[in-house]
Amino acid sequence: QVRLVESGGGLVQAGGSLRISCTASGGNYAMGWFRQIPGKGREFVACINWSGTSTYYGDSARGRFTISKDYAKNTVYLQMNNLKPEDTAVYRCAAKGQSTTDFVTATDDSASWGQGTQVTVSS
Repeated sequence: QVRLVESGGGLVQAGGSLRISCTASGGNYAMGWFRQIPGKGREFVACINWSGTSTYYGDSARGRFTISKDYAKNTVYLQMNNLKPEDTAVYRCAAKGQSTTDFVTATDDSASWGQGTQVTVSS
């Protein structure tokens, strides 16, 4: 019932930056990103609670990526700095629950998902 629209993926050189966004319609939820790396499983990246006041990061993102929310627009942003080739992946936006704990414990069936956006980092 929640529609998620993503933008901002693309090609960048190692050490560069990208900002991706995800806009939700149909409710106000905790939101964030997972990524799918070719030949590997899905990995948690970052999330933010429904009000935009609390964040949580996966180990691969902590210190390099920053997640934020424009509450009025119901849009979350992921600022990715110091990108590495191993960051290359399809990044998928998700929405579920209210808190960051709700988000990271949500099952695939209980979450709403975006279409995914490709991020490619070249060396």
